[in-house]
Amino acid sequence: MRKLSVFLALVCAFVGGAVPAATPAAAVGARAQAAPSFNGTVWAIAFRGDVVYVGGSFTAVTYRGRSFERRRLAALDARTGAVLRWQPAADGTVRALAVAGPAVYAAGDFDSISGQSRDAVARIDASTGRPTRFAHRVTGEVATLAVGNGRVYVGGSFSTVDGVTRRNVAAFSHSSGALDRSWRPSTGGRVRSLAVTRSRIYLGGEFHQVNGSRAADRLAAVHPANGSLVRGFRPHAPANVMDVAADARGVYTATGGPGGRAVGYSSSGGIRWTHLFDGDVHTIAVMGGIAYVGGHFDRACRRTSTVRQLGCLGGYTARVKLAALDGRGRLTGWNPRANGTIGTHVLTTYPPRHRIAAGGAFTRIGGAGRERFALFN
Repeated sequence: MRKLSVFLALVCAFVGGAVPAATPAAAVGARAQAAPSFNGTVWAIAFRGDVVYVGGSFTAVTYRGRSFERRRLAALDARTGAVLRWQPAADGTVRALAVAGPAVYAAGDFDSISGQSRDAVARIDASTGRPTRFAHRVTGEVATLAVGNGRVYVGGSFSTVDGVTRRNVAAFSHSSGALDRSWRPSTGGRVRSLAVTRSRIYLGGEFHQVNGSRAADRLAAVHPANGSLVRGFRPHAPANVMDVAADARGVYTATGGPGGRAVGYSSSGGIRWTHLFDGDVHTIAVMGGIAYVGGHFDRACRRTSTVRQLGCLGGYTARVKLAALDGRGRLTGWNPRANGTIGTHVLTTYPPRHRIAAGGAFTRIGGAGRERFALFN
């Protein structure tokens, strides 16, 4: 739990009034359905119809008393929770997953998939689990990936891909698998998250410049075809951006720092709303106008300060590791209540089935055993 600040002057820095009484609960239920348990942290989740792919640092998955060996990658039936036969084996932690047609893309700390050399990024057959002919050499770490516009975009902390200079971001052709030589943005620090739209690729992380421009600090948008900086998007991120999401309404970020924040931005980068928590917000996902957030917070603050702040000096509502905010950034009634010190690392939505999945280091949701993975619908 973060301690309250002793600087009473902060009390005078609040903007706006107290958050109104909770708005109607988000449409997704707060009770997690029965699902397998994982023996290690879940870092990544991706949906493909009624199949949900899971990545992390686990080595076994347990369902209805039966244990299945799964080396950092697994697939589940989203309707029943059953563990599927899909079982590629990664030799290091899987930190990101994305699905495109018959392919599952994975990124992380691995050097091989099912015994085949794959350096930090891989493409795996969504049905058989076999790695496909998509192999690259990365100097550094890949922490995030996203698919769109015929490309696979990756981000992290690296300097070259296949011997070609790429500063923390790169793209590959989805059809051929080759490094995209025309997409060449660069950042001055680690990229933690990517969000893809038809006209922009949003980057979030710990960088303080993009393509040499210091106007792009922690959050930026670049062109999907050539990586040029979108200068019409000029946000002000209050702290390191840990996750970024986008929909037709705008852009959303999860941030750390003194008191974690979920922030909604317009397409030009103006702040639409900010909601403060008493701990880092690790992840954010949007569905149906609702922003779902996860992290290691225990409280959603009733007031948001314009300055650095520890704790909820203006009062709070209990929200342990999971919460949801409406289109104006107000707390909804969605309150699953995860546990643990670290809490939730990843949230992934699947609008066609109105599902949301959570992963992390928690072991219980709403008092019921849900070890490191939970599914809501």
